[in-house]
Amino acid sequence: MRALKIFYSFRARLLLVLAALLIATLGVQYYLNLLARQNNRRNREQQEAALIAGVALGVSSISSTERLKELRTKTNQPLLNEQTGRVANIVVIDDNWRVVDTLNGEYLPKIVDGKYQYRYLQEMTTLPPLMQAGRLTDENIPFPSSSETGVAPGESHAFSLETQDGRRYVIVALKGQRDPGGIWNRQAARPLIYMLCVMLVATLITAILVWRFTRPIKDLLNSARRVAAGDLDFRVPGSDRRDEMGQLASRFNEMIAGLGRTRELEAQLYQAQQSAVVGRLASAIAHEIRNPLNYINLTLDHLRTSFAPDDTAKRETFERLAVQLKVEVARINSRISEFLNYTRPSRLDLQPLDLRMAAEDAMRLVEVQATENGVETRIEQQGDVPEVLGDAESLRSVFTNLYINALQAIDGKPGSLTVTLSAADEGRQARVQVTDTGKGIAADNISHLFEPYFSTKETGTGLGLAIVKKAVDDHGGTIDVQSELGSGTTFTITLPTDRKDEG
Repeated sequence: MRALKIFYSFRARLLLVLAALLIATLGVQYYLNLLARQNNRRNREQQEAALIAGVALGVSSISSTERLKELRTKTNQPLLNEQTGRVANIVVIDDNWRVVDTLNGEYLPKIVDGKYQYRYLQEMTTLPPLMQAGRLTDENIPFPSSSETGVAPGESHAFSLETQDGRRYVIVALKGQRDPGGIWNRQAARPLIYMLCVMLVATLITAILVWRFTRPIKDLLNSARRVAAGDLDFRVPGSDRRDEMGQLASRFNEMIAGLGRTRELEAQLYQAQQSAVVGRLASAIAHEIRNPLNYINLTLDHLRTSFAPDDTAKRETFERLAVQLKVEVARINSRISEFLNYTRPSRLDLQPLDLRMAAEDAMRLVEVQATENGVETRIEQQGDVPEVLGDAESLRSVFTNLYINALQAIDGKPGSLTVTLSAADEGRQARVQVTDTGKGIAADNISHLFEPYFSTKETGTGLGLAIVKKAVDDHGGTIDVQSELGSGTTFTITLPTDRKDEG
């Protein structure tokens, strides 16, 4: 296990990669050196064979009356071939350094006035430098110097022979390498090309590894920027890696999750604080306003019965104003009730409840207003709808608020209000959809609909939908909204059918 942990370590793998590159470089260098040794050995073997062939031809020339050119043609030795062979020239000289025979016809002896006229060795400036001069008995042989020959390509080797006519010397001149000279030489450049290829491959592998190893760091940098911008709905990729980068990504994801939970707790704390403020406000309103309102309401009833004018016209005006005042008092009372319903802890009486019956009861409260405004109302049921465990009064309040909002969204124009009941989640939930053909809700406002005190109506308190959301949550359900400006709105409520009272 410890060995596996070391292997999964980022540093260990980086060291292994560098070691592999080093071994590969040394291996290629060793292979190139081996090729160079083999090539040098082949060159030496060819050179030795060429020297042996050249010396043998020179010896044959000494003991024969034929010239070297004629003997070379007869021997048919590839190493002695003028075009493809390694031997550039063969020179036979006597102990006076006169050229007796050579493959270069320019330096052959000539007959002048019946006598041989010889050329001397020092005149042969086309010969390459002499190698291993110690094989000669006289180390002061007048061989053309490098300055005289212009450093001809190749090398010369001299051998001394004792004959019946005295000492003879055979000089074999070998050709230089076939590769062009100068700065560019194929033989010398080949190892450099191989090493360049190795370095390019190593650089490419290193670049790929650097890209792979630094990509998690870049991901972490981008993630840090997103977290700093407040985005917590993502996770850093690469947490499944087993090295240090994977552990860092995993810890970073844990930090993001922790920040998300902290944000949720802060939101809940803010909601709790807001609810506490609302609770205190509602209690103050209930205490300070409801008692005077009750007195006003009772006084209005007394005035209507005891102090109504005798004149018919005045009585009608008096009655109309009294009724209007009672309506306004009732409206203030309803607003106070909304505050109290939202801030008080829920005390639900959960009983098996028929949702269609609850929806119809709530619909009867708004049917008159809907008919007056030309709004068609209907309740549809798709299949069998299971009963839910719910509080009848609380759910009727939910439906009533949604119906009133729908009628207000239609805004006195002809339209329709449709309630659709159905089963969901294989009968484990019941679904209620309240759809209107009103003006719709702007996309920017949808996310704020269920917040307390948020309202798009000038006279709204912003508590109606907040009360609906609270009641649905208390029943363990969910509520969702879909809307499009100019087309209408649909509220979808899902309620569990098997919810147990945890009280």
